[in-house]
Amino acid sequence: MTRGVALLGSTGSIGTTALRVLDRHRDRFRVTGLTAFTNESILAEQVRAFAPSYIGLVRNGTATHAGWCHGESCLVDAASRDDADIVVNAVVGSVGLRATLAALERGKRVALANKESLVMGGSLVTAAAARGGGEIVPIDSEHSAILQCIGTRPVSEVRRIVLTASGGPFRDWSADRIANATPEQTLRHPTWQMGPKITVDSATLANKALEVIEAHYLFGIPYERIDVVVHPQSIVHSFVEFIDGSVVAQLGAPSMELPILYALTYPDRVSDTGVPTFDPVARSPLTFEAVRHDEFPALRLGIEAGRAGGAAPAVFNAANEQAVALYLDGRIRFGDIARSIGGALEALVGAASGSLDAILHADTEARRHVKEQLGC
Repeated sequence: MTRGVALLGSTGSIGTTALRVLDRHRDRFRVTGLTAFTNESILAEQVRAFAPSYIGLVRNGTATHAGWCHGESCLVDAASRDDADIVVNAVVGSVGLRATLAALERGKRVALANKESLVMGGSLVTAAAARGGGEIVPIDSEHSAILQCIGTRPVSEVRRIVLTASGGPFRDWSADRIANATPEQTLRHPTWQMGPKITVDSATLANKALEVIEAHYLFGIPYERIDVVVHPQSIVHSFVEFIDGSVVAQLGAPSMELPILYALTYPDRVSDTGVPTFDPVARSPLTFEAVRHDEFPALRLGIEAGRAGGAAPAVFNAANEQAVALYLDGRIRFGDIARSIGGALEALVGAASGSLDAILHADTEARRHVKEQLGC
């Protein structure tokens, strides 16, 4: 029996990769829903290839498509449908939170690539899963690795987890050079092919801060037991150190196909992953470096926001999203991204966070503050 899959964000990097995985395993899965943000031409091609029963476009397109739904509500609609057993949330940004909550409350598996869901509303998300009986299986390669390393062992046996970071394109640049990096330089990632926003986040290491917060909620590990190390080759996706001193790592080529497939089939494993056989000699040497926190302050700011709790993670996320958008538009410098995040966190310390509305209000205020602070 096949399982229905609703794919949110189908035209992005994760979405198109997920469709390659789903196409390879049509005997196991059927695509029941597709949503895109603005790319109606690619969405139309995907609809012809997979014939989903639900199609949504978040931003209204220029053409008329019979049966298509429009607006942000299409994300929640697609995630809530009875024909979707699994919801792949590959949406970029805070807009993905409502869909994650809706799917979990309906008892569905959420294959989660939308970092913002847990970063903004970690306690809301875990509560929704408990109420509705849904489950989260991470798609991020780092969290997929941790899940695989821990296996069936209880979290009480985990001493710490170590997330690996590629270091991005500016790993060995000076601080002055980093501060003035152009968008073209930033988007030239050395190991991963990703969308523009996450590629900028990789360059600032803001993505690793988001992943630390995610790991805290996904695995119930305190922040003081979550570390980050730079691993330029992007082969070791994360480590788990157990209380007896044993360290387990998950290795593989820098491809999202395997973590996507694992999120769909978990806890089972299937063949035909599209990932080449691992060759340790060809992939050698594997090296590790300490994070240069002074040159990449976004990581520290994000971890501090996670520790602070409340609305601070939502403020961090929203400020980062807004600053990255301004940077990609050529309106601010690379160095302004972390500076604007720090300013928003300082200005909005203690913001309310007890409900979805409060979290979304903090999100709005953080974006407003960044634009005002930077004169945009």
